[in-house]
Amino acid sequence: MKLLVINNLSSGFGEGAVYDFARSFSRDGDEVCLRSTDGATDVRDLLRDADAFDAVVASGGDGTVATVSYLLANTEVPVLPFPAGTANLLALNLASPLEPHALAKMVREGRTLDFDLGEIEVAGRKFGFGIMAGAGYDAAIMHGAEAGKRLFGPMAYLSAAVLNPMPQKSRFSIELDGRTVESEGLGILLANFSKIQFDIAVTHGNEPRDGEFDVVVLKAKTAFELIPAVFAGLLDRGGEFPDRTGALEIHRARTVRVEADPPMEVQYDGEATRLTTPFSARILPRAARFYVSEEGWGLFAQE
Repeated sequence: MKLLVINNLSSGFGEGAVYDFARSFSRDGDEVCLRSTDGATDVRDLLRDADAFDAVVASGGDGTVATVSYLLANTEVPVLPFPAGTANLLALNLASPLEPHALAKMVREGRTLDFDLGEIEVAGRKFGFGIMAGAGYDAAIMHGAEAGKRLFGPMAYLSAAVLNPMPQKSRFSIELDGRTVESEGLGILLANFSKIQFDIAVTHGNEPRDGEFDVVVLKAKTAFELIPAVFAGLLDRGGEFPDRTGALEIHRARTVRVEADPPMEVQYDGEATRLTTPFSARILPRAARFYVSEEGWGLFAQE
């Protein structure tokens, strides 16, 4: 089996678990090609001959996996999201193991499913995302967490949220498949997968193969008003499916355009872009092929 490993050297804590994966995976006759970047080399160049391999391993954070998946969209090349970042939300949502030997075994077992991707366009630039993109409070948290991610891990996001209790509020004009909705709040999220840090579900369903976004407006006036919605997300793990309270306004759409007054910073899959609204986005139905665990297959194969 031929594997192409794309290794983001700047992701996470730099512990090198992907090398343990390569050793665990390798058998007689296998070829494992490792290509690394610290951000200076364009991932597009590293994927120039990806179709010559049986699979691609995207080792890094969720932003790295999103970039690899987007560049390979609709190619049917299977991708293993290798969790080497700070939060590794895609692995959480897919119910994938984190241990490199278990991931090697998962690739050998060969279970794959096709999942939706999102494409967001802002300031003339396009980015692919697998989990969520948005503008406002979430982007401020991603921006604020950047300096502390390597030191504090996922707690850097919580720290950034606590240090920004009174975030900017804006008025939104949102086009949803051609229909316009006016709203206001601290931010807006386009969710493909629903789970964020600490296994909190933003929406009831986790339906990344249905060809639509959950479009979530953070209606609260302050960060503190989001706390009941956070607790509702925690309770959702127990199957109680509580209402998200008035702090969240949720729509569904395949294409979205967002204008905000005043403008808000945009993020995708944890990557702070330093770009601001307006932005547009569209769903790419079942454009990414991911390896999944037995549990992940049980969660998503019937969708």
